[in-house]
Amino acid sequence: MTTSYLVLIILGMFVVTFGIRFCLFAKANKVVMPSWIEGALGFVPISVLSAIIVPMIFMPDGRLNLGLDNPWLLGALAAFVVGLIKQNQLLTIVVGVVVFYLSKLFV
Repeated sequence: MTTSYLVLIILGMFVVTFGIRFCLFAKANKVVMPSWIEGALGFVPISVLSAIIVPMIFMPDGRLNLGLDNPWLLGALAAFVVGLIKQNQLLTIVVGVVVFYLSKLFV
Protein backbone atom coordinates (compact mmCIF):
# COMPACT_ATOMS: atom_id res chain seq x y z
CA MET A 1 0.00 0.00 0.00
CA THR A 2 1.23 3.43 -0.82
CA THR A 3 1.40 6.23 1.68
CA SER A 4 -1.20 8.31 -0.16
CA TYR A 5 -3.61 5.36 -0.11
CA LEU A 6 -3.16 4.98 3.65
CA VAL A 7 -3.68 8.71 4.17
CA LEU A 8 -6.92 8.56 2.16
CA ILE A 9 -8.14 5.62 4.25
CA ILE A 10 -7.37 7.46 7.49
CA LEU A 11 -9.09 10.62 6.23
CA GLY A 12 -12.12 8.58 5.20
CA MET A 13 -12.32 6.98 8.63
CA PHE A 14 -12.04 10.44 10.20
CA VAL A 15 -14.90 11.80 8.07
CA VAL A 16 -17.17 8.87 8.93
CA THR A 17 -16.37 9.01 12.66
CA PHE A 18 -16.74 12.78 12.82
CA GLY A 19 -19.99 12.66 10.83
CA ILE A 20 -21.55 10.14 13.19
CA ARG A 21 -20.53 12.05 16.28
CA PHE A 22 -21.58 15.37 14.79
CA CYS A 23 -25.05 13.98 14.15
CA LEU A 24 -25.31 12.77 17.74
CA PHE A 25 -24.24 16.15 19.11
CA ALA A 26 -26.64 17.88 16.75
CA LYS A 27 -29.49 15.76 18.08
CA ALA A 28 -28.53 16.91 21.59
CA ASN A 29 -29.48 20.48 20.55
CA LYS A 30 -25.89 21.68 20.60
CA VAL A 31 -26.01 22.30 16.85
CA VAL A 32 -29.06 23.23 14.81
CA MET A 33 -29.50 21.14 11.69
CA PRO A 34 -31.80 21.84 8.74
CA SER A 35 -35.12 20.01 8.84
CA TRP A 36 -34.40 18.10 5.62
CA ILE A 37 -31.28 16.56 7.20
CA GLU A 38 -33.25 15.64 10.33
CA GLY A 39 -35.83 13.94 8.11
CA ALA A 40 -33.16 12.10 6.14
CA LEU A 41 -31.53 10.77 9.33
CA GLY A 42 -34.67 8.76 10.00
CA PHE A 43 -33.83 6.56 7.01
CA VAL A 44 -30.29 5.73 8.15
CA PRO A 45 -31.16 2.61 10.24
CA ILE A 46 -33.30 1.18 7.43
CA SER A 47 -30.54 1.79 4.89
CA VAL A 48 -27.83 0.24 7.04
CA LEU A 49 -29.89 -2.85 7.87
CA SER A 50 -30.83 -3.28 4.21
CA ALA A 51 -27.20 -3.04 3.14
CA ILE A 52 -26.29 -5.77 5.62
CA ILE A 53 -29.26 -8.11 5.12
CA VAL A 54 -29.99 -8.02 1.37
CA PRO A 55 -26.67 -9.56 0.23
CA MET A 56 -27.04 -12.23 2.92
CA ILE A 57 -30.53 -13.11 1.69
CA PHE A 58 -29.89 -13.18 -2.06
CA MET A 59 -26.25 -14.33 -2.08
CA PRO A 60 -25.75 -16.77 0.82
CA ASP A 61 -23.03 -18.71 -1.03
CA GLY A 62 -21.41 -15.73 -2.72
CA ARG A 63 -23.55 -16.11 -5.83
CA LEU A 64 -27.12 -15.10 -6.63
CA ASN A 65 -29.59 -17.73 -5.41
CA LEU A 66 -33.29 -17.03 -5.99
CA GLY A 67 -34.42 -20.64 -5.71
CA LEU A 68 -36.63 -22.29 -3.13
CA ASP A 69 -33.56 -24.10 -1.80
CA ASN A 70 -32.33 -20.81 -0.26
CA PRO A 71 -33.40 -20.82 3.42
CA TRP A 72 -32.40 -17.15 3.84
CA LEU A 73 -34.80 -16.14 1.06
CA LEU A 74 -37.63 -18.29 2.40
CA GLY A 75 -37.25 -16.86 5.91
CA ALA A 76 -37.11 -13.30 4.56
CA LEU A 77 -40.20 -13.80 2.40
CA ALA A 78 -42.15 -15.29 5.32
CA ALA A 79 -41.09 -12.44 7.60
CA PHE A 80 -42.00 -9.88 4.93
CA VAL A 81 -45.50 -11.31 4.46
CA VAL A 82 -46.16 -11.58 8.20
CA GLY A 83 -44.80 -8.07 8.73
CA LEU A 84 -47.14 -6.65 6.10
CA ILE A 85 -50.19 -8.45 7.42
CA LYS A 86 -49.75 -8.39 11.20
CA GLN A 87 -47.60 -5.27 11.77
CA ASN A 88 -46.01 -6.96 14.80
CA GLN A 89 -42.21 -6.85 15.03
CA LEU A 90 -41.75 -9.74 17.44
CA LEU A 91 -44.06 -12.04 15.49
CA THR A 92 -42.31 -11.08 12.25
CA ILE A 93 -38.90 -11.96 13.66
CA VAL A 94 -40.09 -15.24 15.19
CA VAL A 95 -41.80 -16.38 11.99
CA GLY A 96 -38.77 -15.46 9.87
CA VAL A 97 -36.38 -17.36 12.14
CA VAL A 98 -38.68 -20.41 12.40
CA VAL A 99 -39.16 -20.61 8.63
CA PHE A 100 -35.41 -20.18 8.11
CA TYR A 101 -34.52 -23.05 10.46
CA LEU A 102 -37.29 -25.32 9.18
CA SER A 103 -36.19 -24.77 5.60
CA LYS A 104 -32.57 -25.48 6.60
CA LEU A 105 -33.72 -28.78 8.12
CA PHE A 106 -35.99 -29.96 5.33
CA VAL A 107 -34.58 -28.41 2.16
